[in-house]
Amino acid sequence: MVESGRRILARPGCGPDCQSGSAARPLVAPALARLARAGGRASLTALSSTVALVLWLALLAPAAVAAPAAPTPELAPQTNAVTSSTDPTSSTPEAPLPLRYVLEGIAISGNERTRRPVILRFLPFKRGDVLNVDDPRLELTRYRLLGTGFFRDVTLSLQKGSMRGHVVLHVNVVERNTIVVNNVWMGLSASADTRGENSHVSSFGGVDVAETNLFGSGITLGVATAFSADQQAYALRFLEPSFMNGPWMLDAEAYHHDGLGFFGNANVRWDDPSQLDEVRRQAVVGYRRRGIALGVGRDMSVSTQLWAHYRFAHLHSSPPRAASHDYFGETEPLQFGVLKGDSLQSTLRLSLSHDTRDQPVLPTRGWNLTASLEVGLRAIVSDYAYQRIDLRLAQYWPLAHDHVVSVSAFVGAISGDAPFIDQYYIGDLSDFRPGRVLGLAFDDRPAPNFLGTSIAGTRYGDYAAKLVGEYRIPLYRGRRSVYGVDLFVSGGVFGLSSQRQLDRPPRNKHGAALVPVDLTATAGVWLDTSLGGFSLSISNLIGFAPLGQEGAR
Repeated sequence: MVESGRRILARPGCGPDCQSGSAARPLVAPALARLARAGGRASLTALSSTVALVLWLALLAPAAVAAPAAPTPELAPQTNAVTSSTDPTSSTPEAPLPLRYVLEGIAISGNERTRRPVILRFLPFKRGDVLNVDDPRLELTRYRLLGTGFFRDVTLSLQKGSMRGHVVLHVNVVERNTIVVNNVWMGLSASADTRGENSHVSSFGGVDVAETNLFGSGITLGVATAFSADQQAYALRFLEPSFMNGPWMLDAEAYHHDGLGFFGNANVRWDDPSQLDEVRRQAVVGYRRRGIALGVGRDMSVSTQLWAHYRFAHLHSSPPRAASHDYFGETEPLQFGVLKGDSLQSTLRLSLSHDTRDQPVLPTRGWNLTASLEVGLRAIVSDYAYQRIDLRLAQYWPLAHDHVVSVSAFVGAISGDAPFIDQYYIGDLSDFRPGRVLGLAFDDRPAPNFLGTSIAGTRYGDYAAKLVGEYRIPLYRGRRSVYGVDLFVSGGVFGLSSQRQLDRPPRNKHGAALVPVDLTATAGVWLDTSLGGFSLSISNLIGFAPLGQEGAR
């Protein structure tokens, strides 16, 4: 049986023993803030402006977000004793005052390979700060250190300083293997050959490996590859988390994609002069893309980051000069969403992320929010002008017996002439279809279409949304090569639509069937290991069963 595996982030979880010595004072995580949800409807242009304004304001205010309280020469610890009211006749006590200490210094232990400045870079505290023992940044700092992928366990505690009212923040780390497997891809796909004929079941695979702490410096160097019989992709990555020991982060990527795009639903005809009347399964677009991406980022707080990325790529494609297919009973021309021959792509992307998860591979609490805005820079050097907005949110809740329930949501929209390579793809939304790997789409099938809606005619789209719930049951916890194994089951609903579907909905669909939505579900196991986090699921195999109403007829 061939399973599909993927890793979300090379980041360990905390072991069951999070205590230091008897002289230390363990810190207890405060309650996590709840996400306020806001509704409303706005046009794509207004939404783009709003996201850009929020990202710009966040960039202007890093000091305000991370500024510590003003230090005092010496501050004795305040007790939690209840003080009496100024009114002698009143018996109502005032709220207890929080415990505050002056931070005398920071002690780090357990870092045999990781340099001390690398760890200090992730700590929002410095000597002389007035430290509140209930400061939520303390627990978020622990999560952030775990999130680097350098450590298997992190403990923060307070120890007595050299004088009354002074403390030392002790950070104890347990290092892990920093050569990690970020992703492993294995699965089966159904695709036509390069002439759009003879659909067959084939395999695909890939691997993404990185050294996440090069010589203890915190620098990441990675390489990735993906391949099938007709497609291949390669990527090289670099990340400097503290450029010149400052607050800025730098990353870079160079990539090469040699792939195929599949178009058409039924009775596909395209311009082969020798076979004008032959009906084929698919119209196939071959393309080659080479490019680089450069990024600069900064921490806005312990759990929030802001990034700006510039991407430049050369694209060569060979779509048919003309093609048509049957779309819900009508014959219409195919639109390939890419320029024939050579073209240039230049984009700028701003992204903001906020992560309060306690663990990235098997999180039990917290939430993760990512918002991004990408703009095609036709005014500079680009043949494609478009705007793309993405918003992702995941929330986790612990239950009895260490069970975990989570809800994740995604919504995205594209305006303009984005190439099909960067549009939303059915495999990235449905668990029953292989998702893109390093930008390559290995499968030519549309959605299973369990609900019999107009989504059957869509592989690439300008608008996408997904809502999924997941339930996890722990099967194993360890402290060696395998840290945890969880059984999971998930399910939900997703939607995918092109602008053409909105402008000209199918004539043979009515009512709710006009809404391009479908169901998705999967089950399997999550593994947290010394090499990274992986999932093994059965949805890839189930996708080959004749369950839905596949195809637009």
